[in-house]
Amino acid sequence: MIRKTSDPAKKEILKQLGAELVEGDLQDRTSLDRACEGVTAVITTPTAISSRQEEDTFQTVDLQGQMHLVDSARSASVKHFVFISVSGNLGKEGGNPLIDAKRSVEQHLRQGGLTYTIVRSSFFMEIWLSPHLGFDFQNAKATIYGSGKNGISYISFYDVAQFVAKVLSNPVSRNAVIELGGAEAVTPIEVVRIFEDIAGRSFELQFIPEEALQARKAAADNPIEQTFAGLTLAASHGDSIYMDDTSKKFSFRSKSVREYAKSACNSLVGP
Repeated sequence: MIRKTSDPAKKEILKQLGAELVEGDLQDRTSLDRACEGVTAVITTPTAISSRQEEDTFQTVDLQGQMHLVDSARSASVKHFVFISVSGNLGKEGGNPLIDAKRSVEQHLRQGGLTYTIVRSSFFMEIWLSPHLGFDFQNAKATIYGSGKNGISYISFYDVAQFVAKVLSNPVSRNAVIELGGAEAVTPIEVVRIFEDIAGRSFELQFIPEEALQARKAAADNPIEQTFAGLTLAASHGDSIYMDDTSKKFSFRSKSVREYAKSACNSLVGP
């Protein structure tokens, strides 16, 4: 499903891959009803966290929009609804607009009468191990939230996509909440050491103490700031997810941080 405002280049790539594109918008319930007609399964991933459109907010997209999609899927008798959420270790204290919205959608989905799978993913490598959040491997600099000594089950979002494909054909996933992490839990300090080993140079580290992260969260005065402050604080606490049972049930193997680091560093060198 695409919007009128979707990037034409990205739409063309989807067409070349054989996708049939259907126009719709999470903020337009009628368009969702049309999009769900004749659909066997819905997989939904959108969030307003990186949108540049003024009308896209956690309230209109991550909460109301996703709930509207659940309702449209139920009305269309969709057989399987897969919702991509966030790790159950995150947001337990509340006050995070993004996570609070996702938990509300989870509850709405569980009560909606659809066959569902809620995939609670850990921190994405492509985001949290990138310059966007202070991990600048190109310039050998890294921002560490908290002590950097708590393990995180970083996962590639490409692996999340592969896992979801397996979910659709595995009966174990029916009406289940699945915590999804990477190959192993690795501390941010260990991540830096892995990149240093592969790149062959030392990183300059900047630590942001947990107290400073808490103060940042307390001072945040809009949903975006509240969400990012809450997520960085959560990262400082770690997010370790045991994956052995899930990996066996779904014959699933995710990329390790070392494998990601090798591909990231190789991309800087070129062919």
